[in-house]
Amino acid sequence: MLNIKKNEMGFSCEVFPPKRNDDIYEVYKTLDELKLLKPDFISVTYGAGGSNSKKTATIAAYIQNICEVEAIAHMTAVGMDEATLRAILFELKKKGINNVLALRGDKPKAMLDEEFENRIYRYASDLIKEIRKQEKDMFVAAACYPEIHPESANRKEDIEHLKYKVDQGVNCLISQMFFDNNVFYSFLEDLRAAGINVPVLAGIMPVTTAKQLGTSVQLSGSSVPNELSSIIAKYGGDADDMKKAGIDYAVGQIEDLKKNGVDGIHLYTMNKADVTMAIYEAV
Repeated sequence: MLNIKKNEMGFSCEVFPPKRNDDIYEVYKTLDELKLLKPDFISVTYGAGGSNSKKTATIAAYIQNICEVEAIAHMTAVGMDEATLRAILFELKKKGINNVLALRGDKPKAMLDEEFENRIYRYASDLIKEIRKQEKDMFVAAACYPEIHPESANRKEDIEHLKYKVDQGVNCLISQMFFDNNVFYSFLEDLRAAGINVPVLAGIMPVTTAKQLGTSVQLSGSSVPNELSSIIAKYGGDADDMKKAGIDYAVGQIEDLKKNGVDGIHLYTMNKADVTMAIYEAV
């Protein structure tokens, strides 16, 4: 089980399951490379309501038992009920996985509006509370938004909701991606002032293709500083140059975060082991 502490600089990363079953071995190849970096943990995403939970559990088990790295399995509240939650937790424990990242999750395309509105666990805090009832010793991580959750009215309301979520039994927070470190530092000050004292890991996504700004970046609600916009405008037309520039920008962010004593760095590198390794070696 994980034991993440404040002021002890850590390193972790995330992978996601493939859509096709026969591509799962590509994820294993990626993990075989990532384990050489000896990260504190590797997290594994999955679809809302457990749509990909079997793949998540299988990949998390590979990380935990074959790679011998702590695995965190993502779990979303959307589409979840008590019986499904109990079954997923049982399966994870059976595979030796004692760490989860509890999220609300987005509404799946196939889910009716009525189903979404009447969901059993409306928020991540509800899911965390239920996990704590069923598995008191489980390590539970949760997400946070340095630039405010897209559905929050303002920073004050967002911090209040985050405080309530943490109070349900969160061991650490992993931030959404951000590209301006000053935004993260300001966010940390607000968290500590509100009495949120769990470790907070800084989520970093290297922008290695111009396309990322139209997908992951926009979905996260993260703002793009002028410096990064200029880099994309300059190198976006050349794949190799853009990849190098994106890695360099992420490395600059991480070096500054290290100097300022953050609790840890969590890399969102989209299953790209070479990008993860390049960043790790540089810092």
